[in-house]
Amino acid sequence: MIQVPPGAGPEYGVHQTYHIFTIMNTTIIIIITALVSAVLAIVIYSLVRNRILKGKGNDIIRKAESEGEAIKKEKIFQAKEKFLQLKSEHEAYINERNAQAQQLENKLKQREMQMNQQSSELGRKQKEVETIKDNLKAQLDIVNKKGEEYEKLRNQEIVKLEEIAGLSAIDAKNQLVESMKAEAKTQAMSYINDVIDEARLTASKEAKRIVINTIQRTASETAIENAVTVFNIDNDEIKGRIIGREGRNIRALEAATGVEIVVDDTPEAILLSAFDPVRREVARLALHQLVTDGRIHPARIEEVVEKVKKQLDEEILETGKRTCIDLGIHGLHAELVRLIGRMKYRSSYGQNLLQHSREVANICATMASELGLNPKAAKRAGLLHDIGKVCEEDPELPHALLGMKMAEQYKEKPDICNAIGAHHEEVEMQSLIAPLVMVADSISGARPGARREVVESYIKRLKDMEDIALSHPGVTKTYAIQAGRELRVIVGAEEVSDAQCEELSADIARKIQDEMTYPGQVKITVIRETRSVAFAK
Repeated sequence: MIQVPPGAGPEYGVHQTYHIFTIMNTTIIIIITALVSAVLAIVIYSLVRNRILKGKGNDIIRKAESEGEAIKKEKIFQAKEKFLQLKSEHEAYINERNAQAQQLENKLKQREMQMNQQSSELGRKQKEVETIKDNLKAQLDIVNKKGEEYEKLRNQEIVKLEEIAGLSAIDAKNQLVESMKAEAKTQAMSYINDVIDEARLTASKEAKRIVINTIQRTASETAIENAVTVFNIDNDEIKGRIIGREGRNIRALEAATGVEIVVDDTPEAILLSAFDPVRREVARLALHQLVTDGRIHPARIEEVVEKVKKQLDEEILETGKRTCIDLGIHGLHAELVRLIGRMKYRSSYGQNLLQHSREVANICATMASELGLNPKAAKRAGLLHDIGKVCEEDPELPHALLGMKMAEQYKEKPDICNAIGAHHEEVEMQSLIAPLVMVADSISGARPGARREVVESYIKRLKDMEDIALSHPGVTKTYAIQAGRELRVIVGAEEVSDAQCEELSADIARKIQDEMTYPGQVKITVIRETRSVAFAK
């Protein structure tokens, strides 16, 4: 509401109202003008923006269209190139397959021609065979006719002979066979006895002399080796030090030596178990040094074991050299000398291998001297004959063949190599030294006490020997004596004659030789006795 000042007339109100309307119209005009300007600005901005954007869009579209057209042309070009490449590869593949098919077709045609030729050849040969068959059939008919005629004539002759002799052909044949059999048996036994007597007087006597003299000259002590070595200690306190805390010392010693150490309730003793005697010797010497020194721990154990191994290798080489010097053998390869030294720690059936080889070498040399052969070559072959038992190469080969291979490798002479490989008859003997080595090996192994046998197999061998003798008719009792080297057979006097005793001993010897394996030789003695018993009442 407009306030009119006091004293003002009516014209003041009209003027004032006009002034107010003027101000309001001006304001409205300004507002409308601003709005219109804003709208115009917005419209102009929109038009300008649309024109600018339309121009840029057209440029982008044109650029995109040009780039798309270029890419399209490039892709079309690449597709054409790929198509041409695939087409050429396909044509090459087709040509190759066609060539292969053509080659196969040519081969089939050649094979067909060959088959046709072979078929015609077979037909021709079949006709020839038929012709030969017909000729043979005609000849066979002729032979059959002649055979029938011969049989008729033979039967007629037999009938005439039967009439003259008064016996049938079968009876005469039986009588002739029986008489010839008895006569041949008597002559054979007589001949056998003569041969045996002659052999006993000459060959057996000479052979025994050579063998006995040789064994006496080369007899030596034999060491019995086991798979277990006993290490003696002063007191049981040392066992605890050897075992160590939580067993670390004994584990380190087993790992370093490859030997199983058995610590049990045996007082003042520790067992070293291993199949390799060299390893057992290393473990024994290492334990001896450790116990003597008193310092036992894993590092010290490894140090001592390495030191002992070097010392043992030197001792093995020295043993081999000393053995060669003792036997007078020179010029051996260093590796063969080392293997000879290793024989000291190996055994064969309880017989020390080095002592056995020395025995064989000396036996071979003695027999070679007696027979007029080269004793040095025989001694060399005898010493090296079991070298394959200590060699660590090719465990699949027999020790004789492996020893021959080693000897050939280290430039030994062919006769020495053949004697090594043939001493168990794996290869054919090609020199006179080979049988000497085989015989000397048997002599050294068969000597009483030289080798150890398992008790069960020994008892079984004796039992089998007695059973073989008991299986013959007329045998009442058998006894195997002298460690199975002699078999005594008791026969009944009523059932077996004196002449049959010799035949029985030969049969038993032959059967034992064919069915059993044994060292040396077995003597069979057949005993027949007649007892007359009377009682005085």
